[in-house]
Amino acid sequence: MTEHTAQPHPNQFALLGQRRFAPFFWTQFAGAANDNLFKFAFTVMVTYQLQVAWLPPSLAGLVIGALFILPFLLFSATAGQVTDKLEKTRIIRFVKNLEIAIMLVAAAGFLAGSAAVLLACVFLMGLHSTLFGPVKFAYLPQALSERELTGGNGMVEMGTFVAILLGNVAGGLLVALPGVGHGAVAAACVLLALAGRAVAQAIPAAPATDPHLAINWNPVSETWRNLQLARGNPVVFRSLLGISWMWFFGAVFLSQFPSFAKEVLHGNEQVASLLLVVFSIGIGTGSLLCEVLSRRHVEIGLVPLGAIGMSVFAIDLYYASRGLAAPAGGPVMGLAAFLAERAHWRVMADLAGLSLFAGLYSVPMYALIQLRSQPTHRARIIAANNILNALFMIASAVLAGALLAAGFTVPQIFLFTGIANAVVAIYIFLLVPEYLLRFVAWVLSRCVYRFKVRGDEHIPTQGAAILACNHVSFVDAVLLMAASPRPIYFVMDHRIFRVPVLGWLFRLAKAIPIAPQREDAATYEAAFERAAQVLREGDLLAIFPEGGITRDGQLQPFKGGIMKILERARADGLDVPVVPMALTHLWGSYFSRIENGGAMVRPFRRGVWSRVGLNVGPQLAAGQVQPEPLRERVAGLLALG
Repeated sequence: MTEHTAQPHPNQFALLGQRRFAPFFWTQFAGAANDNLFKFAFTVMVTYQLQVAWLPPSLAGLVIGALFILPFLLFSATAGQVTDKLEKTRIIRFVKNLEIAIMLVAAAGFLAGSAAVLLACVFLMGLHSTLFGPVKFAYLPQALSERELTGGNGMVEMGTFVAILLGNVAGGLLVALPGVGHGAVAAACVLLALAGRAVAQAIPAAPATDPHLAINWNPVSETWRNLQLARGNPVVFRSLLGISWMWFFGAVFLSQFPSFAKEVLHGNEQVASLLLVVFSIGIGTGSLLCEVLSRRHVEIGLVPLGAIGMSVFAIDLYYASRGLAAPAGGPVMGLAAFLAERAHWRVMADLAGLSLFAGLYSVPMYALIQLRSQPTHRARIIAANNILNALFMIASAVLAGALLAAGFTVPQIFLFTGIANAVVAIYIFLLVPEYLLRFVAWVLSRCVYRFKVRGDEHIPTQGAAILACNHVSFVDAVLLMAASPRPIYFVMDHRIFRVPVLGWLFRLAKAIPIAPQREDAATYEAAFERAAQVLREGDLLAIFPEGGITRDGQLQPFKGGIMKILERARADGLDVPVVPMALTHLWGSYFSRIENGGAMVRPFRRGVWSRVGLNVGPQLAAGQVQPEPLRERVAGLLALG
C-alpha cells in the first residue's frame, strides 16, 4: 500500500463542487443520457409499436447502432482539428445548441411516428457526439492537474456509464406509457438538451492549443494524417489501441446481453436490463477506484491488473453459465425467480468483476494519453482514438455475428473474448514495457511493502531532471518507479543486471549499465553518453551516487559521476535540476545486503507488508550541486525517517 503525503488535492468527488469541473461533468452527463434515452426509445418504438416494412424489428438495433457510429468514422478527424484550433468552451456550447436543434426535430419525429425522421436524427446525434468527443477529453488536462487527472477521468467514465444506464431505463419506460409515450419521450429529449446547454454556460474558458492550425476539410486524408500523428508517440498510439480493444471487449458483452438473458439464463427483458445495470455499476465502480489505487497519480500499473481481471472473470462467466436449467414454470423467468437461483449470482458476480476491471483498465489509459500527448495535437490524438474505437466496435459486431453464424453459443463467445483479451494484453505489454514495469512497481509498493512517499510534489511532472537517491537494496529502482508519475531511466551498477528476474526487469526498463572506468572503459563512457541523451530528450534520469548498494546500512560517500553528468548537460545547453531523495527502512529487508553482505537469503526476516518509505527534497539548481553537500541533503532526508 502506498501513501502520498503532499499538499492537499481535492478528491474526485470534491471536483463536483468546483466550477472548472462540475459544469463540464453535468454537460457531458446530460449529453450521454440524452443520446441513450433517444436511441433506446426509438429502438423500442420500431421494435414493438411501429410496423415499418423497410425496417424490420430484427434489424432495427443494428441499423440504429451503425448510423450512430458512422459520423465517428467520417468526421472525427475534422472535429479534432476544430478542437485544437478553437477555444473549447465555445465548441461545447455550439455542440449543445446543435443538440437542442436535433432534439426538436426528433420530437417532431416521435409525435408523427416517423421512422425516417428519427433515423436522420440518429445520424445527427452521432455527429453531435463526434464533435463533442475530442473536446470532452482535451478539456480535462487543461482544467485539472496531473494529480487530479485520474480522478477526473474516473468521474467522467463513471458518469458516462451511469448516464447510459439511466438514459436506457428512462427511454424504455417513457416510450411504453399508454397513449402519451411518444410525447413523453419528445419532451424528455428536448428538456435534457436544454439542461445540458444551461450548465454548459458555466464552463470556464479553455484556450485554443493551436490557434494557427490550417484545417484540412478532407475527412479521408485527415483521418490518415491523425492516425500517423498518433503513431508518432509509440506509448500513446499503443494506448489508443488498448482503449479501442476495451471497447471491442465491452461491445461483445453489451451486444449479447439480450440473447444471453433469453437463451442462456432463460430470463425475460427485466433480466436483460439487470445485466446492463450490473455492467454499468461495475464500470463506474472500477473507474472511481482508479484514484484510490493510484494515490492520485496517473498510474498505468493498473492497466495490467485490469486486463488480468477482465480475462479471469470473462472466462469464469463461460463456466458459470454452462448448463443452467430452464425454468419449470415456463419458457422464461422474471427478475424475482432469476435472483432466487444461487447459480445466477455467480453469473452476476462475474459480470460485475469483468466490468469493474475494465474500468481499472481504461481510465489510466485515457489519463496517460491526455498527459503524454503534445498539447497542440491533443484533440487530434483523441479524434484518432474515436476513429479506432469505432472501427474496433464494428469489428466486434462482425466477429460476434460470424461466430454465432458458425454455431458458437453466447457463453463460448464470452470464453473466446476472455482468451483473446489475455493474448492482446500480453502483446500490448510486451510492445510497451512501461505498463508491465509500472504493474510490477505497483504490486511491490502495495502488496510486498507498505510504501509511504513524502514530498513527491518535488518530482517534476515535465522536463529533464536528475533524481539522486541513496542505494539500499536491489529493488530501489522499482520503488522509485512506483513513486514517480513519469518514466525514469536509471544509471545502475552493471553487476545488478546479472541478478535473475531483476536483471531482466531492468533491461526491460532500459536502465543504463555503468562499470568502473578501470574495469570497462567502454561501458563507462557509453553510460555517460546515454545519460546525456536522456536529459536532452527531456526525461527523468535517476542515479545512485554512492556507486553501489550499501553493505552496512550506512550512507556511503558520493562519487563524482553526477558532476560529469551535469557538465555534459551544460555542454548541451541544459541547466538540469537535481532532486535529492532518501529511501528509508529498507535496510534489513529481503532485498538488502544485511546477511553478511548477501541479499535474498531470508524472505520473511522482516515479515510481510513491512513499512518502507521515500522522502523527496526540494529541487537543487545544477550550480548548487557538489557531491558532499548533496550527500548531506540526502542524509537530512534519511533522518526524517
